[in-house]
Amino acid sequence: MEGETMKVLIQVQDLNVFYGEQQALMSVSLEFYENQVHAIMGPSGCGKTTLLRCLNRMHELDSSVRVDGKIFLSGINIFSIPAMEVRRMTGMVFQRPNPFPNMSIYDNVIAGYKLNNIHLKKDEANQIVEESLKKAALWVEVKDKLHKRGTFLSGGQQQRLCIARALAMKPKVLLLDEPTSALDPKSTSHIEELITELKNTVTIVLVTHNIAQAGRISDYTAFMYLGSLVEYGPTEKVFTIPSDKRTEEYLSGKFG
Repeated sequence: MEGETMKVLIQVQDLNVFYGEQQALMSVSLEFYENQVHAIMGPSGCGKTTLLRCLNRMHELDSSVRVDGKIFLSGINIFSIPAMEVRRMTGMVFQRPNPFPNMSIYDNVIAGYKLNNIHLKKDEANQIVEESLKKAALWVEVKDKLHKRGTFLSGGQQQRLCIARALAMKPKVLLLDEPTSALDPKSTSHIEELITELKNTVTIVLVTHNIAQAGRISDYTAFMYLGSLVEYGPTEKVFTIPSDKRTEEYLSGKFG
């Protein structure tokens, strides 16, 4: 579990983010390791989602955002290559399930290929759809309903469909922004089991408000406060012997 034995996949170096005059991230530096689950936790407004959005350059969709610093993915500075290329390597799943409403389950899964103008042969597309839905633990439930709309599914199934859509592009990293906050406990449990399984094939960075969830499913945990990275390390260490008093107070529910 120790960092030095892990292969570094993403390096964030001295990352500063500004929304207009307001600074949202202050000199954040950390590393994410291959095939591990990383939880980013902290109170609302601490910069968790901002950090996540920088990892796939989603922040560039807002012209008021300015970013300084470097992020390396597999040794490549993500700001030196086209944003669409970065987004293919880093699949994003949001807080609320958002299948494309006018598309079938099948078309939702391969939507990324269409958006990137990548032509798939019918048998290729069929294989990607089946593999992605299997990875997202949804295939058995939907294999006979592939041409029904994605919005026909339950909330938990819709979120797994969104995960399948992200996985279809074969990303190196899966970015999850509070993926269970809109779900019931049973669906949450499904997604947590899925995350634990998925780390065998993809690196996961998970923003969560749910401290217990971070403790259950992550290998590494980052605690952020007021735009700064307060503490980062193996989850077990952060949870049992935090090195910063603010981490300890957050974990014990004194604020958040």
